[in-house]
Amino acid sequence: MSGKTILILGGGVGGIVTANALRERLASEHRIIIVDKRAEYIFTPSLLWVMAGLRQPEQITKDLRHMLQSGIEIVQAEVQNIDPERAIVRANGDDLAYDHLVVTLGADLAPEVMPGYIETAHNFFDLEGATKLWSALQRFEGGRVAVLVSAMPFKCPAAPYEAAMLIEDVLRRRGIRDRCQVRVFTPEPQPMLVAGPDMGVSVVGMMAAKNIGFHPNLPLDYIDSAGKTLIFKNGRQESFDFLAAVPPHRPPSVVKESSLANEAGWVTVDKHTLQTRFENVYAIGDVTAIILSNGLPLPKAGTFAHAEAEAVAERIAAEIGGGVPQAEFDGIGYCWIEAGSGSAGFASGQFYAEPNPVVGQPRSGRFWHWGKVMFETYWMDKGFRRYLAKSGLNLGSRIFGIPASL
Repeated sequence: MSGKTILILGGGVGGIVTANALRERLASEHRIIIVDKRAEYIFTPSLLWVMAGLRQPEQITKDLRHMLQSGIEIVQAEVQNIDPERAIVRANGDDLAYDHLVVTLGADLAPEVMPGYIETAHNFFDLEGATKLWSALQRFEGGRVAVLVSAMPFKCPAAPYEAAMLIEDVLRRRGIRDRCQVRVFTPEPQPMLVAGPDMGVSVVGMMAAKNIGFHPNLPLDYIDSAGKTLIFKNGRQESFDFLAAVPPHRPPSVVKESSLANEAGWVTVDKHTLQTRFENVYAIGDVTAIILSNGLPLPKAGTFAHAEAEAVAERIAAEIGGGVPQAEFDGIGYCWIEAGSGSAGFASGQFYAEPNPVVGQPRSGRFWHWGKVMFETYWMDKGFRRYLAKSGLNLGSRIFGIPASL
């Protein structure tokens, strides 16, 4: 059997898990190649801790090579064209042929499409923005703090609510909380809508306990940067002195311009196999569009990219080995909700349940915060993962229901 080439576009959660799982399953004659424009991996769940001064940037970044097993090739390049009809990807002027393709390019941040955002808002969705937000928080002396969801959809559904509670915690630690109002504005009718009403009530309750106001059903029109005012589409206006905002998200242009994209620019896949309409072409993670039975989209979150990657790797390995692929993504996901003061909530559920996802009541406390700390260590420390494997332990599935392989 001649060697096959598996091309993986994107070196985030989905790409890393896919590549490592394939390398475990395939002989060395098969090439596994990751294409990513960055040489560095950022553990994005910890951006919120950078924003709150609980991590330094170097603590949550790592050379991408150190996240991967030996025998995986890295091409540091910008993906310029995806041609599934010819089974070719163009990157930095070179044509890369493949036998199997996995597209995991995520969602692009597009703060420039919202008027007033770049001039006024602190973006805690990237490393530079989270670092600058922490610096600005240390200089802030009081006033109206707005945490804003500027547009839908966005990745990591809990992030704006975590941000609000962590910012509140910073203000409290600095001794200026009594001089500040903290409020959240979102176009969503409730936090984490797809997880059901109980989840929304729980998250609103967590914020209310910290005197954080919640203002739903407010699609943003634009930000008046000169007047420091949020202008909503229903005409409502809200002033602020400090603005932390989720930026608009867009599908990567190279995906939107390809024949993989749907009308909105995302990639439609089979929700169980993650296969696109092209043979041997899969897409996973934030770049995909998966509609649930209740008509809402599967959230864009690393938990799903991780589990999808496991399923896709098993399917590709089975296909290359001449077997019949059996692995499927089951729709199970989980989420931490950082609440500040060393506490967090945690919930998991079955998002493919019908007619609506079934998500358990969030559990809260210091244990769950330390659970997220352990998960960060699990991701960033290859030696820790190897220790767990040699010890026969599975931190994720034993405690949190997390997929095993990195």
